[in-house]
Amino acid sequence: MDDPGWISILPPIVAITLVILTRKVVLSLGAGVLSAAAIVAGFNPIETLRLTWEAFLQIFWDEGALNTYYIYILVFTLTLGMITALILMSGGSQAFSDWAMTKIKTRRGAQGLGAGLGMAIFIDDYFNALAVGQVTRPVTDRHRVARAKLAYLIDSTSAPVAVLAPFSSWGASIIGIMSPVIAASALAVSDVEAFLGAAATNYYAMAAILTIILVVALQVDFGPMRTEERRAIEDGHPYEPGQEIPGELTEDLPVHEPGAKRSLIVPFVALVLGVLGGIIWTGYSGGDPRSWAPLDILANTDVTEALLYGGALGFGTALYYYARYTSENPKFGWGTLGKGLLEGLKSMLPAVYILLLAWALGSLISQLGTGEFLGGLVEDAGISPQWLVPVMFIVAAVMAFSTGTSWGSFGILIPIAGDIMNSLGATEQLLPALGAVLAGAVFGDHCSPISDTTILSSTGAACNVITHVTTQLPYALIGALAALLAYCALAVTGSVLVGFLTLVVVVAIVLVVIRRMSPALTDERVAARTGG
Repeated sequence: MDDPGWISILPPIVAITLVILTRKVVLSLGAGVLSAAAIVAGFNPIETLRLTWEAFLQIFWDEGALNTYYIYILVFTLTLGMITALILMSGGSQAFSDWAMTKIKTRRGAQGLGAGLGMAIFIDDYFNALAVGQVTRPVTDRHRVARAKLAYLIDSTSAPVAVLAPFSSWGASIIGIMSPVIAASALAVSDVEAFLGAAATNYYAMAAILTIILVVALQVDFGPMRTEERRAIEDGHPYEPGQEIPGELTEDLPVHEPGAKRSLIVPFVALVLGVLGGIIWTGYSGGDPRSWAPLDILANTDVTEALLYGGALGFGTALYYYARYTSENPKFGWGTLGKGLLEGLKSMLPAVYILLLAWALGSLISQLGTGEFLGGLVEDAGISPQWLVPVMFIVAAVMAFSTGTSWGSFGILIPIAGDIMNSLGATEQLLPALGAVLAGAVFGDHCSPISDTTILSSTGAACNVITHVTTQLPYALIGALAALLAYCALAVTGSVLVGFLTLVVVVAIVLVVIRRMSPALTDERVAARTGG
């Protein structure tokens, strides 16, 4: 179908609306895929089926070769499920939880562990989303922290930190996208300096991080999140019973006693080192072999291949500790090992199904030209340069929310923003405009139920996807409001610092007011419920 115009935004609206109304993610994404294929096919039923089949086939086979990008993510996701099962059966999860309970004595501390690890492991958002939850979940469960809160902590620390750091898989790739824009401008700065300048005006990422810190410190729970947290405290259920939970083992597997916390810690460290080593190796081998510059390595790295290396090393280490601690226990034979690995795989299947549908929908939306349509609206708006910055934030957010990908927004809007500002000679507005695109894309991605990072964060925390979306949304909106007001302050004053201070003040005031209206769900209530 030629130039679908407004109808190009219909499939994501269908999928997102159905997700909210039915809370059935697979069904809703399937409807979005079929509607997108039908529009591309001009509503020809045979062509619709062909396009749908091709959209799924391209996930595995594209341009005459295996599509390793998607395949490696799926393999890593399934591998992580098996690692979790091995660690559980070897007693590592229980031992680590018991040990952590002697060191982390409050719900605030348990949440701080998740937020801290989320900020520390910023090298890649996919890896962060899946790995942090595996380590933190036993601790947050014992402290009766809702899985929805853990998913929020993971999701809102991974991408916001990665998008601000030049030494991350995100930073290196964004620098590559921005480089032609900077070269065509009158700015006398290096690519890294330009990235840092854009990061200084990435107000949503800063607001998301500040919100996380204050939410943990002040124990701010409101909206749907408060409902989830109250259930976790009062009933001992970290999620609503009966929900489909990706990443959660459904069978009761035997657990070796006594376990050792090293059987969780060492596989996790091996996983991290394997991924980091893979990033360095693939970046070095894919670029100039004479260069060991960190940015060159990160620009040429294959993160999904690195995930595969880390997954293999983590799995081998977890298998070693399983064999070491269970070899003399008659309950742990080959049959038990096979059952545990199968349960680990099955625990990740809901996430796999959702990812496949989300990727297929994203491919068809790309064919529809949804992103190009939204980008064209910006080019035709005729707005003054300084006010284009907040507009870029809004358009990037809508685009990422609709398409389920922040990277699609980066790829489309960064060149558009650069072209507009360069053509107008608005050099001083170029970096803020690029920062606004990065900010809006991350915000839209956070709010979108069809985003792969939303799905993976839910999987890492073993939380229902729609519960994660609805509980995170109010917190994300606080960050977005603060960011939008910060961009307006920047447009009025021309000062990046004034914009930042505006953001800090807005986030702090809103959260303090909410905290006064909604008393903290305290550790005393947990102790009363558990008899502790």
